[in-house]
Amino acid sequence: MAVSSTAAPPTPWSRTLAEPEIHETSFVHSFSNIIGDVQIGANVIVAPGTSIRADEGTPFYIGENTNIQDGVVIHGLEQGRVIGDDGNEYSVWIGHNASITHMALIHGPAYIGDNCFIGFRSTVFNARVGAGCIVMMHALIQDVEIPPGKYVPSGAIITSQQQADRLPDVQDQDQQFAHHVVGINQALRAGYRCAADSKCIAPIRDEMVKSYTSNGVTVLELERSREVASNSLGTEIIDQVRYLLEQGYKIGSEHVDQRRFRTGSWTSCQPIEARSVNEALSALESCLADHSGEYVRLFGIDPKGKRRVLETIIQRPDGVVKAAANFKAPASTGSASYNGNSNGNSNGAGIGTISAETVDQIRKLLAGGYKIGTEHVDERRFRTGSWASCKPIEATSTNDVVAALEECINNHQGEYVRLIGIDPKAKRRVLESIIQRPNGPVAASSGQKSYASASSSTSTTATAKAKAPTSSNRLNAEVVNQLRQLLASGYKISAEHVDQRRFRTGSWASCGQIEARSERDAIAALEAYLSEYQGEYVRLIGIDPKAKRRVLETIIQRP
Repeated sequence: MAVSSTAAPPTPWSRTLAEPEIHETSFVHSFSNIIGDVQIGANVIVAPGTSIRADEGTPFYIGENTNIQDGVVIHGLEQGRVIGDDGNEYSVWIGHNASITHMALIHGPAYIGDNCFIGFRSTVFNARVGAGCIVMMHALIQDVEIPPGKYVPSGAIITSQQQADRLPDVQDQDQQFAHHVVGINQALRAGYRCAADSKCIAPIRDEMVKSYTSNGVTVLELERSREVASNSLGTEIIDQVRYLLEQGYKIGSEHVDQRRFRTGSWTSCQPIEARSVNEALSALESCLADHSGEYVRLFGIDPKGKRRVLETIIQRPDGVVKAAANFKAPASTGSASYNGNSNGNSNGAGIGTISAETVDQIRKLLAGGYKIGTEHVDERRFRTGSWASCKPIEATSTNDVVAALEECINNHQGEYVRLIGIDPKAKRRVLESIIQRPNGPVAASSGQKSYASASSSTSTTATAKAKAPTSSNRLNAEVVNQLRQLLASGYKISAEHVDQRRFRTGSWASCGQIEARSERDAIAALEAYLSEYQGEYVRLIGIDPKAKRRVLETIIQRP
C-alpha cells in the first residue's frame, strides 16, 4: 500500500523542499497525508484520515511506538518552536509510546512527552505536555506547560499556568490504560503490515480456507506467528508480554488459592529471567500448569521506577485463561471497566472487593480535596441508623484508601459498610454510599437492596413512613437518601445517560437539569429518565452551584 507523502512546498519562509522520513517498521495508511520535514520513528502507526503537514511550522518529530489515530491533524505556525528531547528545535515534538487518539488536534508550537495520551477531539496548541500525562476527551490545552504525570479530565479548559499546576496526578489505573492503548495499536500496526505483505498474509488465508472446509475454528496471530507458539495463552497475552519486553520491563507472575484471594495474599511463581517472548511464555505456562485450580496473574516490572505495570489475571480457579482482563468489563457483573488493578472479584473492574464505581468515587473525592471515612453497622442497628466509624483513613492516594476500605470490609463481614466523603472546610458530609451489605459486597446500584426490603412487614406503619417519607418504585433507598441530602444541602440535581458501546469511553450525555425543589419532584424526574433511557446506563449528578463543580456521580441504572 503506497504511502501518501510529499515534499514541503516552496514558500517565502522555507524553500528546502524537505520530504518525510518514515522508518521502515512503521505503518502509514495510504488514506493519510504527510507533508514536509516529518521524522517518524520505528513501529509508529498512522491511521486513515490523518493530516500531518510540516509546510508552515517545521520540522515535526514523532517518536517510536507512537500511534496517530484516525482523523488526527498535526500542523504548526511559522513562528514558535519547542525544544525536543534531542536538544533541537521543532514545531511539533511527539515523544515515544504516545497515543494521539481520534480527531485530536496538535498545533505547533507543541510538545507532547513520552507515554502521553491525548483523548478524542482534544486540542493542544502553543503548549508543552510533560511525559506520562493523560488528557481525556474534548479538552483544550493552550499557552501552558503541563507538568509530567498529570491528569486532565474530559472537557477541561486549561489556559492558565495556575490551572495546569493544580491538576491531579495520573493514577496507576490510568497509566495501565495508556499502556494498553499502545499495545492495541502495535497489534494493529502488525496486522496492517501483514495484510500488505503477500508472504505474511498467504499462510493465513490458506489456514482460513482449511478452517472453513473443516468447519473448525482457528485463532490466527497476524505477525510473528512462527516465532511464538503457546498452547494456553491467547494472542492478547502474547502481545502484552512482547510489549513489556520491548519497553525494557521485566516479567513476573504470582498465584493464590481461592481462600487467600480475598485477602490479596499472592505468592510469587518462579522468577522469570527471560529475554525473549518464547522464554517468557514458557515460564508463564509452567506457572499455570503448576498452579492449576488457582488464580495466576501476570505483571510487568519497571526496573527504573521499581514499580509494577499492567497487572492482569490470566487464570482463574475454573482453569479459564483470561486475556487482558484489566481492560475489559465483564458481562456477568455489568460493572464498569476502569482499567484498574484487579484482585479478581470484579474481573478487573475494581480493586479486590471494591467496585469500579466506588474506586471512581474515591478518586473524585480525593481530587476535590475531600477526606475519606468509613462506617459499619450490624443488621439490628441498621434500622436505627446507629453507624460506628471504622479506623480513620489518613491516606491521600487511591490505592491506600482502597486498602483501608477493604480492611474495614474484612473486619466487619456480615455487616453494612459505607463510604463517607467529608468536606474538611465546611465540616460536612458530601457523600454516603453503602459498599457492603450483610450478604456481601454491593455489586451495582441497580442491584442494591432498598431500606424497605431490609425492613419488616410493618413497613406500612406510620413509624416506617416517618423514616421514609418518600418512596419510589424504581429508585432504591440509597438513591432516595442521596437525593434528600443533595437537596437539603442546596445542591442542584441532574442526570446523564450513555449506551453500552459509549460507556467504556465515558462519553456520557446529559438528560437535562432537574429543577425540582421537592424530593418527590426530583424522584419523579429521575424515574422519567430511567423510563426514557431503558437499556442504558443512567447516573445521578449532584452539583454545587457556588463552586460550580460536581459533588456526586452515582450510577442508578444499568442495561
